[in-house]
Amino acid sequence: MKILDWFSSWFRDSSTIALDADFFELAAKVHYKRLAIDTCTDIIANALTRCEFTTFSKGKETKGNLHYMLNVAPNQNQNATEFFHSIVTHLINDNECLVLQQGDELIIADSFTRTVYAVKPNSYKNVQVGDFKFDKTFPEEDVFYFKLNDHNIIKVIDSLYEDYGKLLASGINYYKRKNNKRYAMKGDYLRGLTEKEQEETNALLEAQLKDWFNPDKEGSAFHFSKDLTMEDMSDGQKSTGNFGTSRDIRDLVNDVIDFVAMSLHVPRGIIKGDVSDIEKQIDSFLMFCILPLVKLIQTELNRKFYDKEQFLERSYIKVDTSQIKVVDIVQLANAVDKLFAVGGLCIDDILELLGKEPLNTPWSKKRFVTKNYQDAENLEGGEENENEAV
Repeated sequence: MKILDWFSSWFRDSSTIALDADFFELAAKVHYKRLAIDTCTDIIANALTRCEFTTFSKGKETKGNLHYMLNVAPNQNQNATEFFHSIVTHLINDNECLVLQQGDELIIADSFTRTVYAVKPNSYKNVQVGDFKFDKTFPEEDVFYFKLNDHNIIKVIDSLYEDYGKLLASGINYYKRKNNKRYAMKGDYLRGLTEKEQEETNALLEAQLKDWFNPDKEGSAFHFSKDLTMEDMSDGQKSTGNFGTSRDIRDLVNDVIDFVAMSLHVPRGIIKGDVSDIEKQIDSFLMFCILPLVKLIQTELNRKFYDKEQFLERSYIKVDTSQIKVVDIVQLANAVDKLFAVGGLCIDDILELLGKEPLNTPWSKKRFVTKNYQDAENLEGGEENENEAV
């Protein structure tokens, strides 16, 4: 081992130097892009799991087996939070999700083959859940099929990242080269050596330099032979230029997060924890990301659990999204008072809105209206009433 090679292996990670640009590109794909996608997925799924699935029978809210299945335990191996979190993950990564109903359980398929027909119901075969593969073909009416977009957004992100990932990998590679330590040793000491003398020299340098460049070692010293000098040839001693600091790499990573957030309609401020204009960010998140997803799931469940006649008789599933946004009770007070005054809410409704259990008493279910309101078809002006009184 030559002295300059030893310096290279000491001040520069030899495993890193051996890696080429293709590896850095691959690493960037696996870590940075996956970080952005998984972060957005968790945020969307966590918001969805705050929703409550309410069931109605002929316009009256009921709580039966279907309500329990959608809000507590869809199957024996998952609770409702895990279940809908898995649905969101499949929708974002695969752009589709298939749910089977087996008795009183809902089971998410890990893989399947969908056959689309023009004039008859679609069919699903090769359905696999974990290690178990069904040997039957499921018709459309026996499954719940969710599709997020007409085009798989993850494929679009992958295509975009094929080019941007190279830029990120190049920036990482340049940063590593820029900040690697390189030294040149000058002096009569570096002359032709025999193999034994070379080994002794390497051992001497290794023993002295190991402690010399160890920041945790106190009282380190290095013995310089006559006319032996060391010169720092590292690029970091020069102008930093592009990607001179880790912050430059962070900017590129932020760009990746921005691309993914934009494609999934998640405000970038929510991902990064920005608190400025947080109300507007949450409203945008609900409007363009969560509510369309809720509508997708709600419509498919109603389409399969109820027929046309039942739905028109107001037997359906409704997803309550009011609990997604956390509202301070003080901020809610005026709105609740107004809704109560016009008969929009009863006492039990208010308690449920605040996350408390309803009283379920006759008086708590009554609705009240203040005398400030009158029938719109029988409006009477004040002056006319006074003249009639005279």
